[in-house]
Amino acid sequence: MTNIPETGRTPRVQIRLVVIQILVLSLLGTLGGRLWYLQIRNGQEYAKEASGNHVQQVVQPAVRGSILDARGVPIADNETRLVVSASRTDLMKMKDDGKAVLTKLAGVLDMKPEDVIQKVRLCDAKTPQPCWNGSPYQPIPITDEATAKQALQIRERSEDFPGISAEPEAVRRYAAPGKANTAQVLGYLSPVTDAEITQAKDSSSPYLRSDQVGRSGLERQYDKELRGKAGVTRYEVDNLGRVIGKAKSDAAQSGSNLVTSIDSRVQRVAEYELDTAMKTARQQFDKITGENYKADSGAVVVMEAKTGRIVSMASAPTYDPNAWVGGISAKDYKALTGKNSDYPLLNRAIQGQSAPGSTFKVVSTAAAVEAGYEWDGGYPCTSSYSVGGQVFKNFEGENFGPISLGRALEVSCDTVFYGLADNEWKKDGGINPKKGEPKDYFFKAAHQFGLGKETGVDLPNEVTGRVPDRQWKQSYWKANKDVWCKTGKKDGDYVQKIAYENCLEGNKMREGDEINYSIGQGDTLVTPIQEAMIYGALANGGTIHTPTIGKAIVSADGKTVQEIKPKVKGKLPISKDTLKGMNSALEGVVTRGTAAWKFGGWPQDKITLHAKTGTAEVYGKQTTSWFATYTKDYTVVMTIAQAGTGSGASGEAVRNIYNALYGVQADGSIDKSKALLPTPQKGLPKIQTDGSIDTPEISKDPVKDLQASESPSPGATDQQLPAGTTPSPTASSRNTRRRTDRPKKRRGTRILT
Repeated sequence: MTNIPETGRTPRVQIRLVVIQILVLSLLGTLGGRLWYLQIRNGQEYAKEASGNHVQQVVQPAVRGSILDARGVPIADNETRLVVSASRTDLMKMKDDGKAVLTKLAGVLDMKPEDVIQKVRLCDAKTPQPCWNGSPYQPIPITDEATAKQALQIRERSEDFPGISAEPEAVRRYAAPGKANTAQVLGYLSPVTDAEITQAKDSSSPYLRSDQVGRSGLERQYDKELRGKAGVTRYEVDNLGRVIGKAKSDAAQSGSNLVTSIDSRVQRVAEYELDTAMKTARQQFDKITGENYKADSGAVVVMEAKTGRIVSMASAPTYDPNAWVGGISAKDYKALTGKNSDYPLLNRAIQGQSAPGSTFKVVSTAAAVEAGYEWDGGYPCTSSYSVGGQVFKNFEGENFGPISLGRALEVSCDTVFYGLADNEWKKDGGINPKKGEPKDYFFKAAHQFGLGKETGVDLPNEVTGRVPDRQWKQSYWKANKDVWCKTGKKDGDYVQKIAYENCLEGNKMREGDEINYSIGQGDTLVTPIQEAMIYGALANGGTIHTPTIGKAIVSADGKTVQEIKPKVKGKLPISKDTLKGMNSALEGVVTRGTAAWKFGGWPQDKITLHAKTGTAEVYGKQTTSWFATYTKDYTVVMTIAQAGTGSGASGEAVRNIYNALYGVQADGSIDKSKALLPTPQKGLPKIQTDGSIDTPEISKDPVKDLQASESPSPGATDQQLPAGTTPSPTASSRNTRRRTDRPKKRRGTRILT
């Protein structure tokens, strides 16, 4: 007898077979379900994707639109160059990652092998410039300055240069018409990154891997309009890559042209005068620090007073934006960003901020009137002002006796403003204000003038400046209290004493804080564009405009013109009578005040000029020069860091800008035929039916033309003042303006009681 069944299978074998059958059936069921899902449930979707695998795209880059000045002169356009590029994808397939090919290419292009190799490496946190920050799948430009001989050599020996191409391409050109650089206003381009492509994927203006995008200035602000839309041709190919038909084709759409309010001729003059003023300042000796002025940076803004349109905007130091075209070299990148570069990429007209000095007194004057002080009241302009045992001296100990607010503005009497601000501080309850909101007239006026926030100019990365009111002091104290308390010493040096007092009561409005603030010192910060906005409002009757550079966007075919209208931000918080008084006082600055020594012979009866000088003290540095001016047509503001006084460093340069605008000759006469822009440009340049824009001729250098047409200047002295102008007994010494009790390299005395 045996226990084996008739089937010959033991129970254990039968169980195993059943398990195997279940597994097989399960696998078949899963496979069937998956096939149903792929073929029926999502069949159309996968069919569409599968067909896409047989479509190859060929991208035709769009021609980027030009940037034109107000008369139609191109300041940024395109030109055809022979561009040598490398396909990183092809190079990475080689055993040595293409180093041999790139070394051989360097020999043809007369470049160093390491420079060529660096250009094709990808940018990351550990890789310094130069490197490629665009898509790794896009051809990487090695140079856009190849000669026809070099390009022909590469193409004829293509087997020696796999992955290398040499093709004519349209590349960006920053033309600098009439030597007008305009670098910080224009900005520059660089390749789009994968992150940007992903971010803009679902937007109304997606990027392609071939795109160049604006990184700063107008190139960035108006990138969408200038870039256009690349053309894409889709070809059907078989599995061997052979073209079997054309699937779809989208034609490239050229970018629109941007017409700006910049006048290239005035821009050239402004850049030249700023540079000359800085060089001249470096030849002047600073008695306070015992060395020549450094004059290491500056800016100038020329703005239409009635519209806020920018006619010129210059920043120094500057650079050539063409350095970025075709990829920047390691040498150029270091020169633009290194510690010793003075950071020329910064647009100091909108990103440079410093204490405004006495140019801020127009705000303090408006605040005093709002607080109830009579315009014609008698306010003591004493030689000094004492608070808590500390003495603040007026400039050179001047004592004008009781004077009006207008006269205080004209002669820039510090002690008048000290007294007014101190009175208001006490009325508000001093260091421990009364219950309820303190009036804070002096701080509220600054906000009403538009300070402490962006002006809204159509350029990226504008800074806000600073109004150091109670809210700011509280937030700043919270952020820095720990550091102050750690480093402060009651009996330490100047910095340690300040840190000690800030630790204890840095969140409170101290008497010295408000007094310093009233004359544009202390923690107050403004930008040149903010000053231009304020003084432009004084010029036009009190309307605050948003500064603008873009004037119109014109489609490539010229059929669509989108004008960019001037925008009104608000009104100055002053009455017509106060404005009239300020205008009179600021005119007096030119005829008999702190700027008179620089404007001798100016035709004041024909072109009424108003001005305010400012000399801002900065701890650890030399004084900053400010000069804010306006006529009925224009506002011109210039500032130079570490250059001395407002009129001393900037007065002559600003005058020369006005000379160029109005055609004022050295003897004070006006030659309208030599005036660059006697009235602001109103219309747009003429646009032809084919979309082209008429371009007027511009000389090789408007500055040289103006200099050639001028006769030798008789000089600006008190003996040559314009009719109706009287000499100022102290005007001649304004170029050495200093607080007499200021130690070397130290900000003016801060009253901390």
